Amino acid sequence: MEYLLLQVLNGVQLGLLMFLLAAGLTLTLGIMDLVNLAHGSLYMIGAYIAWTLIGVTDSFVLGALLALPATFLVGVAVEIIVIRRLYARDHLTQVLATFGLILFFNELVRALWGAGGKSIAVPTFLNRTIEILPGVPYPAYRFAIIVVGAAVAILLAWLVARTRLGMLIRAGASNRRMIGALGVNIELLFSLVFGLGAVFAGLAGLMAAPIASVRIGMGDDILILALVIIVIGGIGSIKGAFIAAMVVGQIDIVGRAFLPDMLKTFMSSSAASSAAPAISQVLVYVLMAAVLVWRPTGLFGQRT
Repeated sequence: MEYLLLQVLNGVQLGLLMFLLAAGLTLTLGIMDLVNLAHGSLYMIGAYIAWTLIGVTDSFVLGALLALPATFLVGVAVEIIVIRRLYARDHLTQVLATFGLILFFNELVRALWGAGGKSIAVPTFLNRTIEILPGVPYPAYRFAIIVVGAAVAILLAWLVARTRLGMLIRAGASNRRMIGALGVNIELLFSLVFGLGAVFAGLAGLMAAPIASVRIGMGDDILILALVIIVIGGIGSIKGAFIAAMVVGQIDIVGRAFLPDMLKTFMSSSAASSAAPAISQVLVYVLMAAVLVWRPTGLFGQRT
């Protein structure tokens, strides 16, 4: 039971990281009708900027706090220079253009930071374990990710539901032409939403960096899961993205933890260990297919 609890917490931690990435992606797709494959590159850029600023300030917290507005500025610049010219284009053109942005950011990182991976050390005050239950230790940094991710999710829910910006975001997700006709500055709204999505992606990247390495293309793999999450939750739905991220995180982590022991009953240990991660990923896509069959707009997507 202790092992199960630890794996569930790991699933929550992974789910919250994916939610931060998926939240910005579902906002841009739901409001702007933009297929942005370069969203994972903002996850990578946030991690590299954090690595640089942490080295300059010699403080993880201060470097992370400075990295967020820097990533916001990068996101706004990308929206103004490139993305703004894609709103009137079809989805295929958007896919090709944002794929080109992936290549551009990969080469930009290679030129600025080199081809080798970087590492961010876990901050000293979090480089320990805490007891979540008597006799059940858990890494303090992973627990901090859960706390920060949950706080950001609550803040985002409040922003969308209780503020004027949130009202415009919800209206834009429902009918962006109408809010434009009512005098809302659509260009400014789109820039703010894209920059906000970049902040969430950068936050996920810098929090994941001490667990994994900071490397070129680090956002590509998790971007696929983020796309699956917004399809399951419903395009434009923050609540749907959160619930889908929690479910996907549990399937991925708990499956990797317990499937090997189940598979060892009818295959070798090495084969079971290699098959379990693949089966966990397949289960995520099976879930997505089942949701699309039952509700093509996703769990909380708007019916059309």
